[in-house]
Amino acid sequence: MKLLSRASRELPGVTGVARVARRSDTLLSRVGNGDIVVIDHMDIDRKTAEALVHAGVTAVINASPSISGRYPNLGPEILVSSGIILVDEIGDKVFSRLKDGAKVRLDEGTLYAGEDIIGTGTVQTPEAIADLLIDAKTGMAAQLEAFAANAIEYMKRERGLLLDGVGIPDITTDLKERQVLLVSASAETAKELKGLKKYIADYRPVLIGIDAGADALREAGYKPDLILGNPESISSETLTAGAEVVIPAHTDGHAPGLERVQDLGIGAVTFPASGTSEDLALLLVDAHEAALIVTVGMRTTLTDLLDRGRGSTASTFLVRMRVANKVVEAAAVSKLYRARISWWAVLLLIVAAATAIVVALLVSDVSGTYADLFRDWWSEFTTWVKGLF
Repeated sequence: MKLLSRASRELPGVTGVARVARRSDTLLSRVGNGDIVVIDHMDIDRKTAEALVHAGVTAVINASPSISGRYPNLGPEILVSSGIILVDEIGDKVFSRLKDGAKVRLDEGTLYAGEDIIGTGTVQTPEAIADLLIDAKTGMAAQLEAFAANAIEYMKRERGLLLDGVGIPDITTDLKERQVLLVSASAETAKELKGLKKYIADYRPVLIGIDAGADALREAGYKPDLILGNPESISSETLTAGAEVVIPAHTDGHAPGLERVQDLGIGAVTFPASGTSEDLALLLVDAHEAALIVTVGMRTTLTDLLDRGRGSTASTFLVRMRVANKVVEAAAVSKLYRARISWWAVLLLIVAAATAIVVALLVSDVSGTYADLFRDWWSEFTTWVKGLF
């Protein structure tokens, strides 16, 4: 076995464990560092790509085109720019020829299992993806027409929820007239939370984690006040940290992940409605009269909306319209919210104060009492300066 392993390492290309599934969403929970992912996912979206980058996979092999030309989807560019090999259109037969967990080798678009060739596809380069994205922009007109029709359909189906808040659950977390921070998991979440450190310290908003965003909050050193999402995507440590839990449910009442919460001995309420966890979180905090909603890791550009797919595009668009007067993205807050007192001004203040103290001490009869008073005063002064930041 050692001789075979040494020989395999001498062969060209990269090697890894194959993680095989037609649907990428069923695969994400079991991929890990160095894996070679085999999927059938036309138009890889941003969310899937970011999850694969976070998992540390070596390569993604797609039975379908990763950019079909329907619209300029964001996933392939994210994968390739992160150093992940992307191979397209290897063919549907790969799923009958390759077992999950097999050791495979990928070399210039050809996938091997041992000495057997499983299939050959097209390796996507940054230049090729850029050209495909330019061509894909011409397909946006058809997608926008489909989006408009889907929005009307969603509006009819969820009219009561959007207009009157029918079905929004009661919660114990007090949101009325308070600022709320909604955190969703994305490649920018950690950076955006870091940029909001001063804002969070000063305003102490209600911290709400959406799906894996709850874990991102804890990793950043914060404790979520409320969690909304599928418990299967959230760690047990976060679920049992004391936050109130709201679980999205299908319109028939089935709530995926509810059994896991019950096994952990945690109480939870369900939120039966269609739409993404992010959409439901926005509706929930708006209905409970939050004063301001700051979003982290939640993008809503036109391309991002189309990238979500037809199933959730309409709900996101309409929900954003519903709560638009309260929502601010983290990037805007971090740019606008800055300390008004510069370090230079504080430094000059400290120097002036220190000079005055030294002069006073030189011309006065200093005793032990004055020394103690000076130490107390200096401690209070430095505490006040720290409070400015």
